[in-house]
Amino acid sequence: MFSYRHAFHAGNHADVLKHTVLIAMLHHLTQKEAALTVLDTHAGAGLYRLDSEFTETSGEAADGIQRLLKPTEGMTLAPALQDYLDLVASFNSKGNWRIYPGSPFIIQRLLRGHDKLKLFELHPTDTKTLMANVEQLEAGRQVAVLREDGFEGIRKFLPPPARRALVLCDPSYELKNDYARVAAMATEALKRFPTGTYAIWYPIIPRPEAHDLPRKLKTLATKAGKSWLHATLTVKSSKLVADVQGETKRPGLPASGMFVINPTHTLKPALQAALPQMVTLLAQDRHAAFTLDAGG
Repeated sequence: MFSYRHAFHAGNHADVLKHTVLIAMLHHLTQKEAALTVLDTHAGAGLYRLDSEFTETSGEAADGIQRLLKPTEGMTLAPALQDYLDLVASFNSKGNWRIYPGSPFIIQRLLRGHDKLKLFELHPTDTKTLMANVEQLEAGRQVAVLREDGFEGIRKFLPPPARRALVLCDPSYELKNDYARVAAMATEALKRFPTGTYAIWYPIIPRPEAHDLPRKLKTLATKAGKSWLHATLTVKSSKLVADVQGETKRPGLPASGMFVINPTHTLKPALQAALPQMVTLLAQDRHAAFTLDAGG
């Protein structure tokens, strides 16, 4: 249960998609004066070093955010991608990309003084690290770290006092029942707070549950009469490949998606400009592609 560590994957192509979506929505949501409550169901450690043993072992950042640092000649990055890069750069000294902020620090950087952030994390090591990292923010009561199951823990914060909330849900999906728990969480959350914005990340892998989840979420949103947006980013084929010894193995995460219920109206045009550039810059083979659908 506690084997997953996001430090191995920090800054990969899935983070590029997830955090670009997150930042684009927060820029819009924080324009209204009323307080915003953000709930992060699987917060992780909060900050990651791109030169750590974990990230250097996986090398995933090299095929993720670091590719955005060298755009194709003549390419001007889409505003949403540039906002993403600028925010990550704000955690680093000029020209030195050693720190990658996870969703807790991305969110907190964009919140205003009267907004609230609730961070849920169960991994004992990551919880301890997250608490230590958050203490450095000196954010007082704005940020709360809770060593609780985020699927269950968000219930007590919905609806929020000011009736404005963004829920980010991005479990590891190491456990097969995470897919069902995500759908159940979204169902109950919509009943508790129908006007909240719910952003759900998921891996696109050769597993039936991974392909069923966005369909279930679309059905849920449609039945509830809510708008929705579904973006996917594929960087390579999901077929088995042979390593140098001739043994077959899966090529790592080939694709991921973001499904958002009650998205901001600015999100679709932002992604229409950003997703084609993600494909161009992050493609690892000819199977790279994106999809963008919306309804409601």
